[in-house]
Amino acid sequence: MDLAGKYDIPAKKEVVWEALNNPEILKKSIKGCEYLEKSSENVFSAKVKAKIGPVSATFSGLVTISDISPPNTYTISGEGKGGAAGFAKGSVKVNLTEVTSSNHTTLSYEGSAQVGGKLAQLGSRLVGGIVKKTADDFFISFCRLVSEDPSKNNESANLNMIEDNKIERKYYLPYWYWIFGIIAIIGLILLFIN
Repeated sequence: MDLAGKYDIPAKKEVVWEALNNPEILKKSIKGCEYLEKSSENVFSAKVKAKIGPVSATFSGLVTISDISPPNTYTISGEGKGGAAGFAKGSVKVNLTEVTSSNHTTLSYEGSAQVGGKLAQLGSRLVGGIVKKTADDFFISFCRLVSEDPSKNNESANLNMIEDNKIERKYYLPYWYWIFGIIAIIGLILLFIN
């Protein structure tokens, strides 16, 4: 299944790039992430608890970053195994483009994911929708964390998300939701990235 999305982040490209390479921010961006640790320079080990339809499982796997071109692009690939629930793997290319008229950065991603085992038995339409939502949740949470002003203790933020259909939406969610959402998304991305 194919994945794609685009987000406007109210932060400079260098700030976004640094966050994309920060294990703590990535962990906070994945819903259900129990741990995300750097194993080597470009490899992370992860454990994510996720529920996909009626299937609940804890997935363990590796995330690898490749094709690195700072501060513009990299590819994040991962594979996770959830025991009897099955497996997920995939790859997403992340691109950053600075919006020069403002201190904003456009983050876009494109990739694919594959699942097997009980997860695949749920049907491609259901799994595809969940994978897309998980990827969106991850990037929305990531954007929220990156754009948050640490000097303000504000529980909500305005984040513009531009989807494939070019509809602009605004999200107003509490800080804790973004953290758990990003963690879950990273975990699912790892599981479903092809």
